[in-house]
Amino acid sequence: MDLTPYLESLRSDLSAAAAPGGPETTRAADLLGHALEASARLALLQALSDAAAEITTRLHGPVVDVRLRGRDADLVVTEPAPEPDLDEQPAPAPPPDGGDLARLTLRMPEALKTHVEQSAAAEGISVNAWLVRAVTAAAGNTPAQPPRRGRPGKRITGFAQA
Repeated sequence: MDLTPYLESLRSDLSAAAAPGGPETTRAADLLGHALEASARLALLQALSDAAAEITTRLHGPVVDVRLRGRDADLVVTEPAPEPDLDEQPAPAPPPDGGDLARLTLRMPEALKTHVEQSAAAEGISVNAWLVRAVTAAAGNTPAQPPRRGRPGKRITGFAQA
């Protein structure tokens, strides 16, 4: 923002106010106008800074600054970086075993149901366990295929002593 037109307008108004006093008064007003230019420029910059500060307090977010470039003033609006929401936390991973259980009715095409049953049987686990593992993996909480223990369909029981 070029402040020169505003300063020239102020100087012109000062000369016009001094004109009825005669040529000597007009000459004194012109000299006074040039002498006051630096002070008037500083007062305008202060007014711009105060206005920018007041606007900033009313915006609740963006910040308005006055920056000087040579003899010109620029108004700059800066958006603050978004702050992470500390109240919003990712959902905790479901417990791998145990914890509260919920019943869910799941509808799927017959061909998909057959495929799920075959996959569960091939791994030696129940359809429910297979679906829980698949949903957990899809939710990104655990690997899709945990290591298998023993052969499918075989259970080892007993006591071992080392």
